[in-house]
Amino acid sequence: MLGSFLITFREGLEAALIIGIILAYLAKTRNRQGFKPIWIGTALGALISLVAGGIIYFTAGEFQGSAEHIFEGTTMFIAVGVLTWMIFWMRKQAINIRAHLQTQIQLALTVGSSQALVVMALLAVVREGIETVLFLFAATRTAESPFTFTLAGLVGLLAAVLIGYAIYKGSSRFNLRAFFNITSGVLLLFAAGLLAHGIHEFNEVSFIPPVIEHVWNTDGLISETSTFGRFLTALFGYNANPSLTETIAYFIYLTVTLSSYFLIKKPRIGS
Repeated sequence: MLGSFLITFREGLEAALIIGIILAYLAKTRNRQGFKPIWIGTALGALISLVAGGIIYFTAGEFQGSAEHIFEGTTMFIAVGVLTWMIFWMRKQAINIRAHLQTQIQLALTVGSSQALVVMALLAVVREGIETVLFLFAATRTAESPFTFTLAGLVGLLAAVLIGYAIYKGSSRFNLRAFFNITSGVLLLFAAGLLAHGIHEFNEVSFIPPVIEHVWNTDGLISETSTFGRFLTALFGYNANPSLTETIAYFIYLTVTLSSYFLIKKPRIGS
């Protein structure tokens, strides 16, 4: 539940920030006629993301047995790759994202291209939307209750929209730097769990050998079927009896990504 909230909140806020920067610049430069193309692009981006989500979920339902394990494992690996790229891309681009967007907007206004504004908004929403679809699909493989999972995702999206609007209106002092640092750390833990679960799926079909089938068994201490166990599974990929390859991949991924993110000097998030 917390996993789906965090995913939609983080991705939704990134999209809301980009759209907010665009709208604020259009308002500041007295080009409010550009609002309509931006909202059209936003709506189209959301629609494309929903269609992509439907295709992924319906496609997954067609697989059974080994094919299902392969599809789910592959999807999780893709989600881990995209999620990791997104976190480090945002970390790198945060320092100049506002100036970059304003340059693109000014170019579109200079040539009088409303289509360019539509495409800007569409790409921003589609990028975050497709990422969200991938992450949510991967996360649902370990979710206990589809209803609470979906509800938490919708609440996260609503929270992102409200905070994005407050930032656009200048009525929020939301600490973006702290937000991105905290959520990036948690999402890297989430991604490590997806990676381990993807390897587990490939262990099931012998694509990746487990080497040691069960390195330990903590089910007696924290059961995967308990409330706390389900929480750990959904958010961090908890497995009471992981294989050796799952364990190695999990800790190598976390060591490399967390040290790279938090130990290397980061740019300031802002304008």
